[in-house]
Amino acid sequence: MTSSTPCSSMSNHTKERVTMTKVTLENFYSNLIAQHEEREMRQKKLEKVMEEEGLKDEEKRLRRSAHARKETEFLRLKRTRLGLEDFESLKVIGRGAFGEVRLVQKKDTGHVYAMKILRKADMLEKEQVGHIRAERDILVEADSLWVVKMFYSFQDKLNLYLIMEFLPGGDMMTLLMKKDTLTEEETQFYIAETVLAIDSIHQLGFIHRDIK
Repeated sequence: MTSSTPCSSMSNHTKERVTMTKVTLENFYSNLIAQHEEREMRQKKLEKVMEEEGLKDEEKRLRRSAHARKETEFLRLKRTRLGLEDFESLKVIGRGAFGEVRLVQKKDTGHVYAMKILRKADMLEKEQVGHIRAERDILVEADSLWVVKMFYSFQDKLNLYLIMEFLPGGDMMTLLMKKDTLTEEETQFYIAETVLAIDSIHQLGFIHRDIK
């Protein structure tokens, strides 16, 4: 006959290990449930958009197939285990409210990317976690010339890292700083491009709330 060891007789080290294991398991299954709910939400959003557009059955089938491929690619990216040690930082190319953007090079392939580094503490303090998740979803779902591509994402205790396509042309602010004033033709061109870019986001079911 054996007797179980009462919890009160456990060492502090054992109690800490038990607590850590419990939290790890809870987080693991919570993340699985959240991922499943997010996939279902994206699928429902796709079905709603297709109904609103009045697509034919064959067009719906093609759209669903493309969506399934994107979901598969998204899962592949999530399973890819990467960290800061896999990239060489070349220089800082931008700064924002939650962190900075660095030009980096992947060590094993030599490919160059833009690494967006977001401080978790700032996101939590300013209650922007939902917005950041929406941004990530757009980057994953989008297959458009108007939306920058995201290739990888990972995190550590302090930061969230988004590894994205590097676009060397810069942004509108940089252009205005260089040229000061745009011609009428240039203004028409960039406004037209902006409208097309915003429309592509609307087609995905998202609204841009920080246009400036």
